[in-house]
Amino acid sequence: MTIIKKADFIDSIEDALQYISYYHPLDFVKAMEKAYHAEKSQAAKDAIAQILINSRMAAEGHRPICQDTGIVTCFVKIGMNVQWDSDMTVQQMVDEGTKRAYNSSVNPLRQSVVADPAGARKNTKTNAPAVVHVEMVAGDKVDIMIAAKGGGSENKTKMVMLNPSDDIAAWVEKTVPLMGAGWCPPGMLGIGIGGTAEKAALMAKEALMEPVDIHELQAKGAETAEEKLRLDIFDRVNKLGIGAQGLGGVTTVVDVKIKTAPTHAASKPVCIIPNCAATRHVHFTLDGNGPATLTPPKLADWPEVTWEVGNNVRRVNVNELKKEDVAAWKAGETVLLSGKILTGRDAAHKRIQDMLAKGESFPVDFQNRFIYYVGPVDAVGDEVVGPAGPTTSTRMDKFSDMMLEQAGLMGMIGKAERGPATVASIKKNKAVYLMAVGGAAYLVAKAIKAARTVAFADLGMEAIYEFDVEDMPVTVAVDSEGNNVHETGPEIWKIKIAEMNA
Repeated sequence: MTIIKKADFIDSIEDALQYISYYHPLDFVKAMEKAYHAEKSQAAKDAIAQILINSRMAAEGHRPICQDTGIVTCFVKIGMNVQWDSDMTVQQMVDEGTKRAYNSSVNPLRQSVVADPAGARKNTKTNAPAVVHVEMVAGDKVDIMIAAKGGGSENKTKMVMLNPSDDIAAWVEKTVPLMGAGWCPPGMLGIGIGGTAEKAALMAKEALMEPVDIHELQAKGAETAEEKLRLDIFDRVNKLGIGAQGLGGVTTVVDVKIKTAPTHAASKPVCIIPNCAATRHVHFTLDGNGPATLTPPKLADWPEVTWEVGNNVRRVNVNELKKEDVAAWKAGETVLLSGKILTGRDAAHKRIQDMLAKGESFPVDFQNRFIYYVGPVDAVGDEVVGPAGPTTSTRMDKFSDMMLEQAGLMGMIGKAERGPATVASIKKNKAVYLMAVGGAAYLVAKAIKAARTVAFADLGMEAIYEFDVEDMPVTVAVDSEGNNVHETGPEIWKIKIAEMNA
């Protein structure tokens, strides 16, 4: 009989969540390195370079890979011969470890979990409760797989109840483009097939905990129906040309993972859950001999990748810009921003909307300013702000007319595509939408030289800040004429990939 102590379990959860906040799994790093060298699209190659550089910086600095430090998902498999020395349930112990990890004074993690999801949506201030799945298995150990899943990728989950004769790969091929780029490709697809609706979703999430091994599978050849389906979907999705950050390129996914379960004869439930470029998970076992030991990877295991902005970059001081200046910017070009920009995301935009409905004025002057969609991690040491990468811009689409026409914004900065109505509004108002690389939060934060809260301080990470930035790298995603790289890039590369494979 193995005895698992409460303190050992809680300490292991805390250590694991800190560990995955700044260490990518090395199998994912190697897969991204392979994608970097294989990439033919310069825009996508630059994005992957920034992700890899950010990954190494986070590992060196022990700071979060991404500002969205995720919602905790934990699979706990308990051996039937395990005895607990604890007055807490497994859920309570995971939650306590989560609370400690996210409130670390050395490496604080962003608390993103809100209670009362259909009502007040108030932050729990602990990032708990975690989502915990417990299973009793044979043996005398406790096996734990834990992940921190970002909202941008989680929000792109797709579920369907197919007919038994329907083609799963064809459904995935049709569905992935509908997910947009808010899940920060290149990443992984976890796919659950069978069981019931909730079982398919659970399997899809658990599949994402597995190591990247698609290239090994390609080398040995598929032997089972699942392996054949993995290779088929991997090939089909990468031929879509979506590419890194949705800019167009040859690599959209670095692996496809599939788990299956028996299902009803009339059913074929399928769920896709993507993992983003901030893939974070670790697997460990407790055997009664103390907390888990997580061995840090060697920095030498990260590739030596550099990223240069090149000679065609446009350097601008946003403090001096006028709308006629941004009218000269073209979709796809790189811009380095310096000067003062504002921030704001979901909660801030909703509060502004409510204020205007009551006849109140804007909380700050947005006229001819840029707003950055971000919810940064708290600063530590001499940092002016913690990791501060972009959040998914489509969530702010419903507020675009308000911010462009009424507030007078000159431009918006975020990640992923904008909807057709927002692109039309950008064109109408002669504004621009700029894209920063999702999954490069620590790298982006190095361009922020000062930060102060200017409105809605009670919203915490969702408050409106003013950042003073220096050479912050962005791509013109939608220019003032409505030209949109998230449409043109994948279209061009889908054709190019087809020609390369002809």
